[in-house]
Amino acid sequence: MGYKTELHCHSMPASSCGRMDAEALIERYTAAGYTTLTLTNHLSHVNFAASPEAEGLTDWQAQIDFFLADYEALKAAARGRLYILLGIEFRLDCHEETDFLVYGLGRDFLLASPDILSLDFPSFSRRVREAGGLLIQAHPFRNNVVISDPRLLDGIEVYNASARHPSRNDIAALWADRFSLIKTAGSDLHRPNQTVGCGIETAVPIQTEKALLDTLRRGAYTLLCEGTPAEG
Repeated sequence: MGYKTELHCHSMPASSCGRMDAEALIERYTAAGYTTLTLTNHLSHVNFAASPEAEGLTDWQAQIDFFLADYEALKAAARGRLYILLGIEFRLDCHEETDFLVYGLGRDFLLASPDILSLDFPSFSRRVREAGGLLIQAHPFRNNVVISDPRLLDGIEVYNASARHPSRNDIAALWADRFSLIKTAGSDLHRPNQTVGCGIETAVPIQTEKALLDTLRRGAYTLLCEGTPAEG
């Protein structure tokens, strides 16, 4: 039997576009037979501005506390039923509709990087990778997304199950092959009516961020690609 890990999902209120709280996410993923859930809420100035709960949070530490509160709530709600990992979906000021999934970095990195959202992409890539994080471009072939220099990436999301945005997953998979990039898949869950069925399947459960990075770098997994994504 394989063990399933989600690599891309969102919760409320940390993601202003999220419509599911910690308890709802735990119930959804336990029912779907997952072992591990990687929470990848949005971290951007756009997201802070769109979140009523974040109104007035101009201090970077307060913003990070707000961002991480959902992660802590998710761990509490899991009550040992799921392993909960922290991921981050960054959107830089210089790329209005381009998102990057980062795995393996946490609170200390974020607090030490109050300028990170204002960096250009090469500087952002260097900062993340020098800190030991894994940098994946999310749904790189959606409309209005900047296709990033593959030399500055570790991988790309080759299957995104969102039915709201055409991700052109087939092109993303070809792009990953062309540049020998790590391939990931994610449900990109925001709402209760969305499909849960993406991520990776492994022979042993992924219990820590370190184990996730090692698994992705070694390619010791099978992609889970379910749902009916929007076509484009």
